[in-house]
Amino acid sequence: MPRRYVTLDVFTSRPFGGNPLAVVLDAQGLDDAAMQQITREFNVSETVFVLPPKNPANRARIRIFTVAHEMPFAGHPTVGAAVLLALEDKLAKGTLRIEETIGTITCEVATQPADKGAGPRKGAAVFTAPRKGELESVDISRAACAEALSLDESDIGFDAHRPLVANAGVPFLFVPLANLTALARARPDEAAFIASLGGFGEALYLYTLDEEGDADFRARMFSPGLGTEEDPATGAAAAAFPWVLLDAENRVDGHHKVRIDQGFEMGRPSRIDLGFTVKGGQVQGATIGGGAVVVAEGVLHI
Repeated sequence: MPRRYVTLDVFTSRPFGGNPLAVVLDAQGLDDAAMQQITREFNVSETVFVLPPKNPANRARIRIFTVAHEMPFAGHPTVGAAVLLALEDKLAKGTLRIEETIGTITCEVATQPADKGAGPRKGAAVFTAPRKGELESVDISRAACAEALSLDESDIGFDAHRPLVANAGVPFLFVPLANLTALARARPDEAAFIASLGGFGEALYLYTLDEEGDADFRARMFSPGLGTEEDPATGAAAAAFPWVLLDAENRVDGHHKVRIDQGFEMGRPSRIDLGFTVKGGQVQGATIGGGAVVVAEGVLHI
C-alpha cells in the first residue's frame, strides 16, 4: 500500500544543514523487520515511523530506527516529528504529546507554513527530556580516549572536564577536548575504540569550548555501533550534557541556557538549544530545542 513520507533537516532553519530525518507518516501494519528495511533504504541516521497513540489524549506514537537497530529515544527525531505533525495539523503554535518507547514526551511547537514562493515549510520545537540524566561510575583513561580518536593525550580534557559516561535515555561516552583544533583533528580508530572503550557504550560524544564562534560549545559525535560514522546533531547527548557540565563546573541555582553547535566539520552546521534548571547544586531537568525544515515529500510503494 502507498505510504506517505517526508524528509526534514533538523536542528537548522535552512535546507541542507542540520541532521537529515525521514518520517513515514502511515506506518500502521509495518512490522519491525519492514521498518528496519525501510530505514536502511532511506540510509539517513534515523527514520521515524508514525503510529496512532495508545492514549488518545496524545498526538501520536512514534518508533525511531537507526540503520542498525531501534532506539528508545532520540533528539532530532523528536524535534523533527513534532514540527512535522504540527505542520500536518496546521498548528501555528501549541503543545504536542508524543509517545516514544522511553515514555511520553511533551513538545512545544511553532510552525511556519510555506507561503507562495517563500520557501519550504518549517518550524521549531522544544521538548522536555524524558528522564533525568545520570553519570556512570567508570574509570576511563585519557590515554585510551586519545588512542581511539587518533589524538595526543594532551588533547583530552580541559579545566576540570574529564571523560565520563552520561545517560538521559541513551548512553554516551563524553570526551572533552582541549580546543577546536583537537576537535577538528579527531579521527576515530574503530579497532582501538572497540578494544579500549567499547564497553562504555556505542557512541563517542566529543566537545570543547567554542573559542571562535558564538556558541558555548562545539561538538562531534561518532557512533560506528549505531551504523553512523558521524552524526551532524545529537539531541539525546545534549539531554545528558547538563550532568556532564555539573561534574566539572559550579553552576548557581536557576535556569541555564547553553548553545551547542555541531556538524560543522561535516558541512552540516547544526544548532541545539539546551536549557536546564539547577536547584541545590543538582540538575532538576533539561529541555532540548531546535528548528526543522521540510526538504522532500513522497510516497513509499510498500
